[in-house]
Amino acid sequence: MSLAPAQRLDAIFAALADPTRRAILTMLLEDDMAVTDVAEPFEMSLAAISKHLTILADAGLISQEKRGRVKWCKLEPHALRDATTWIQGFGQFEPVDLDAFERFLAAEFGEEG
Repeated sequence: MSLAPAQRLDAIFAALADPTRRAILTMLLEDDMAVTDVAEPFEMSLAAISKHLTILADAGLISQEKRGRVKWCKLEPHALRDATTWIQGFGQFEPVDLDAFERFLAAEFGEEG
């Protein structure tokens, strides 16, 4: 089942919101890893790591495949394309000076600042 673009963005940002999942993605930047190797640096159960991996896989950020008796995880960097495009859309605007904006509004509406 394929997600709609907005749902895909929601899934990506939800997956990235967790520091454990971000750490896993960083680890997978180096190379594909077996699930047990992914779990090793974390102080949590293999079941908890598997839940994190499922969330990452559901968001399309990683893929998993069985090689023999071992389940391997692979980073899917193209999956961040939609999120990157969405974020870069905000780069087209100049940074807002909120203090200057507040002074402008005060002047426009005749308020003392």
